[in-house]
Amino acid sequence: MIQPALQNDAFLADVAAADSAADAFNLWWLGQSGFLIQWEGHRILLDPYLSDSLTEKYAATDKPHVRMTARVVDPARLTRIDAVTASHVHTDHLDPQTLQPLCRANPAMRLVCPESIRASARTRSGLPDDQILGLDFPVTDPSKPAASTGSAVPESTRVGPFEIHAVPAAHEHLDRDVDGHLIALGWLVRFGRWTVYHSGDTMLYPGMEELLRTRGIDLALLPINGRSPERRVAGNLWGREAAELAHAIGARWVIPCHYDQFEFNTATPDEFVAACRGLGQGFSVLQAGGRWTPGGG
Repeated sequence: MIQPALQNDAFLADVAAADSAADAFNLWWLGQSGFLIQWEGHRILLDPYLSDSLTEKYAATDKPHVRMTARVVDPARLTRIDAVTASHVHTDHLDPQTLQPLCRANPAMRLVCPESIRASARTRSGLPDDQILGLDFPVTDPSKPAASTGSAVPESTRVGPFEIHAVPAAHEHLDRDVDGHLIALGWLVRFGRWTVYHSGDTMLYPGMEELLRTRGIDLALLPINGRSPERRVAGNLWGREAAELAHAIGARWVIPCHYDQFEFNTATPDEFVAACRGLGQGFSVLQAGGRWTPGGG
């Protein structure tokens, strides 16, 4: 079992210690696609998975979710959370055993998700509907001007100092529900002078680079576990693709994610690191529970 860089009390102490300086932007990898962002005393969680729900669910099946990295922290101990995101309905992004303790510890917290999964978000979190903020990106081709799908669902919302914008995610396609809402999204999170792009689970799609290149992205958080039909899981970027995408969209830094969580669905960051170095792309590889600060990677 891989041990986190910081865990439980040590992790919480590090979060508290980083909470003092003005305009201080700190980020921690929670494992899989989960991140904690802290800025000027405010906190947002991006797609956290902090339980063993999938390991328990699939223990007696032909697709066991054997955990590789120990849990960073009990979600019930994370407080002062303004918002949490869930980019799509898969349990490692929308986990009831993570969300419900979080909601009890943070009763005013907002959950930001695709409008298409609102019902699942309500059921799994237990939050009232007015604390669930559903977003969408109403275009057929994100490289072309926006065209309405007939929906009044917004593309962005604000929770505290965090401005959260939806962008399409192709997991593995730009699929929509019967009402025309995207099934999966990524997030642009803006706060102060910073912009963070969390892609959610995604592959490359037409117009992706053009859509993101003008957004002034400081930090990109991208999956690197790739895709393989025999694994029977929806696909993501390979490490090389993640590095190339970060470079193409002008991200100052990129951090890889979605690996070292489950034995059947992981990757090594070696290809990602080599590609970043070849491109001159700023990057950092974190250990779960590890902290990143701008310029520190």
